[in-house]
Amino acid sequence: MTRRGPVLLASLLMAVPMLAGCSGSAEDDVIEAADAFLADWAAGDLEAAAAQTTDPELATALLQQAADDLPDAVLSAYSGTPTIEDATATLAWTATWDLAAAPEWSYDASLQLREGEDGWAVVAEPALVHPELGEGQHLELARSLPERAAITDASGAPLFTPTEVVNVGVDPAQVTDLPALAAALSAATGIPAEEITADVQAAPAGQFVPVITLRRPDFEAIRAQVFDLPGAVFPTDTRLLAPSARFAVALLGRVGAATAEVIEESSEDGAPRYAATDQLGLSGLQRAFQEQLTGTPGFTVRVVSTDENTADEGREIDAVEPVPGEPVQTPIVPAIQNAADAAVAAQPLPTHIVVVRPGTGEILAVSSNEAADPGNALTGRFPPGSAMKTMTATALLSAGAVTPDTALPCPGTTVVDGREFENEDQFDLGTVPFIEAFAQSCNTTFIQAALELPDPALAEAAASYGVGSEWQLPVGIFGGSVPADSTGTTKAADAIGQGQVLISPAQLALVAAGIASGTPAPPVEVVGADPAGDVPAGPGAAVLDALRPMMRQVVLSGTATALSDRGEVYGKTGTAEFGDATPPEAHGWFMGYRLGGGSGDIAFAVLVEGGGSSSVAVGVTDAFLGGIG
Repeated sequence: MTRRGPVLLASLLMAVPMLAGCSGSAEDDVIEAADAFLADWAAGDLEAAAAQTTDPELATALLQQAADDLPDAVLSAYSGTPTIEDATATLAWTATWDLAAAPEWSYDASLQLREGEDGWAVVAEPALVHPELGEGQHLELARSLPERAAITDASGAPLFTPTEVVNVGVDPAQVTDLPALAAALSAATGIPAEEITADVQAAPAGQFVPVITLRRPDFEAIRAQVFDLPGAVFPTDTRLLAPSARFAVALLGRVGAATAEVIEESSEDGAPRYAATDQLGLSGLQRAFQEQLTGTPGFTVRVVSTDENTADEGREIDAVEPVPGEPVQTPIVPAIQNAADAAVAAQPLPTHIVVVRPGTGEILAVSSNEAADPGNALTGRFPPGSAMKTMTATALLSAGAVTPDTALPCPGTTVVDGREFENEDQFDLGTVPFIEAFAQSCNTTFIQAALELPDPALAEAAASYGVGSEWQLPVGIFGGSVPADSTGTTKAADAIGQGQVLISPAQLALVAAGIASGTPAPPVEVVGADPAGDVPAGPGAAVLDALRPMMRQVVLSGTATALSDRGEVYGKTGTAEFGDATPPEAHGWFMGYRLGGGSGDIAFAVLVEGGGSSSVAVGVTDAFLGGIG
């Protein structure tokens, strides 16, 4: 463990009048002897310090015991003025211990010194460590953290609660057939058998070897497979856990055993705030607000017997109470989060839902299923496909190039600089109102119209909803990227959410929220936090008044009619091709908002990675909206 170096000894000498040569010399000699002893002790040179005492062997044992009692602590010593009587002296001093991952501990003490043939020496006795230590006694330090402060939901209710867990592991002494045990544990837990075998073989004798920690219901599901395996053991524990393993994990994060990385991250001037035995935030808001949530450690110091067989619990000689942390409130709404979790869980492909409150930017739910990397909900970089058409339509409407009723061609294909673009299955609508081209997601209409816009128009329209922002948040969100200088085929592809356009589910939900409310807002992960960035300008009321009916038409008669009975839903589907496969793979999107309902106005984005088409995302959206009523 990295620790600061010892603080240099400071002798605080009081002004003493020069009465006689002998008296002044004796006082100086006492101070010099005491300071030399304390300086060597503070520097960690216990042998040198002990050599300056009346009994180096006893002093070495006493100082080593103190080092064992106060592990990794660093001493600073400050001496005062001695009193001298014949061949004995007493010198007051103050000890300040910089304890490992705990507040400093200071106390006043005194050194006894005796004059001998070789000059003054410190008397070797237990009290030289602490004035309340006697023969046969030593110090016992107990460090403690306060109960971790809560991360709460929008109502202020804690989201993490003490939860029973079962630590599935191995007692090497009880193992009769390690390959068979590892194979059986692997089949039940999903942990590779070779990893279990290697860990057991590397473990010191008698040490418990952890395999996986499970909530009690999850353990009960595999109990019959593992409980009678020779060598398998199942100690229980209590952990601070969210309602479920996936509950808003990308945002909230997890609490677990401190890692070296987290301890190092918390260090101040090289001194760790926390210890390896602590339960700390490992990710998400739990890690971002580590100090606020963890609070300040405290400690007690007791004088106890060196006889381990005694029942004497000793006596407390000092204590510093731990200081509790402060809660962090999120906008998370459990009912919405639970509905999102249930909806994504039914989909085998990696799936995400992010839900935002229109007008405030508050993140109400962040959900990803078991198949997904949960971080992709907030920081993933995906082509939005035709969900981009909300922003392309914003650019066209802002420029006055179209109105919802403008008649525009929707051919099955169109060619730009020699590259052919097509609608899904090359559907051809002929000439239709712009609102119909939007509702049916006609690529060729949008490409032809967008090519007439100034090159920066798409980027400017997207930026009006906050796309491209570098949000300053405790847990990062990718704000998206829409190039301002694309031309030709790249500009054509950008207009339909391909090309160089990238976005995260969280940012696309923020776009939907901005359309719904008319007042785009920066994302809010923590209630009362500083704004994550500048408030997006928005495209203006006239544009939004035209765009909203187009998004409603998508649900009423377009590509998302499966949602027509889910209340007043507005949205846009998207199919986004990626990779080099033939035919291309594609992600499925649905972004939109619903007005009213039991949860109030909500905006959301749904992504099914590799879903093939938008229809699968519409299905997840349907399940989600059905779940919140």
